[in-house]
Amino acid sequence: MDINGGILSVIGNTPLVKLSSLFRDRDLEVYAKLELMNPGGSAKDRPALRMIREAWKEGKIGPGTVVVESSSGNMAISLAMICKYLGMRFISVIDPKTTEYNIRILKASGAEIDYVADPDPESGEFLPARLKRVQRLLAEIPGSFWPNQYANTNNYLAHYHTTMKEIVDQLGRVDYLFCGVSTCGTLRGCAEYVKDHGLATHIVAVDVEGSAIFSANKSRRRFPGLGAGIVPPFCKTDIIDRIVHVSDWDIVTGCRALAQKESIMAGASSGGVIAAVRHMEQELVPGAKCAVILHDRGERYLDTVYSDAWIESEFGRGLPGDD
Repeated sequence: MDINGGILSVIGNTPLVKLSSLFRDRDLEVYAKLELMNPGGSAKDRPALRMIREAWKEGKIGPGTVVVESSSGNMAISLAMICKYLGMRFISVIDPKTTEYNIRILKASGAEIDYVADPDPESGEFLPARLKRVQRLLAEIPGSFWPNQYANTNNYLAHYHTTMKEIVDQLGRVDYLFCGVSTCGTLRGCAEYVKDHGLATHIVAVDVEGSAIFSANKSRRRFPGLGAGIVPPFCKTDIIDRIVHVSDWDIVTGCRALAQKESIMAGASSGGVIAAVRHMEQELVPGAKCAVILHDRGERYLDTVYSDAWIESEFGRGLPGDD
């Protein structure tokens, strides 16, 4: 199999577009990196491809290998696409927080589902329970392979070698980069690139209230893809210039504004990133050139972010206006 051909050849090199309406009256330029236009629908295509490609080159995997990963969303979808193309089985270990929409995508992509119903008894989190299930499957299935998105350096190196380089090549000067955090792979890769190349870019990490990444005040989070219940191994605070916490409501209003003003229907983390730019507007240098990473497609949030009835029921308040 050609690990550089077919659908794999069009991962990356995503468009960068100016958000000309949302920030029209502000003294700054905001450009959106449309990671949602990767073939698998998210930025996770990049690290998924690099993790699989490097393992393939090293002879750790090949046609017939069973790839097992703990993921309830975009990484699983990306791995399902890539594994199917390369003739490998893929098992996605998920939990009750996985949306029905994502489960349908996974099954349509040929993924097998392994469902973890109960959280880890010690932490109360599903992630440790999912990781234990991964280890069990690896022990039970001969020739199986775990990419381990949480600790595989190819996760963030994918963004180091592609995402940030593309942004810099397309924009030249980048004063601020706004990036949502979850595994911290995207942020780490982009920030390391900025540091190693001596760029003056300020790195802004966007997290959600209730996440454990930068705060001990862990609580319920409504949306996948932004925040985490643990501090990820890739998290390095010394390469971050600013941390912005956004609320679930900020996420909804950010997504809705992006769709209404720019005709870009993006996922929850993208709404959080847009909200973070708004929160920091008064702090930004006049005339600043900002890049924001729009991580995934909005169709995966039709039952939540883009559902009027769900918003009314969940938040007990009216829909965000066209602001």
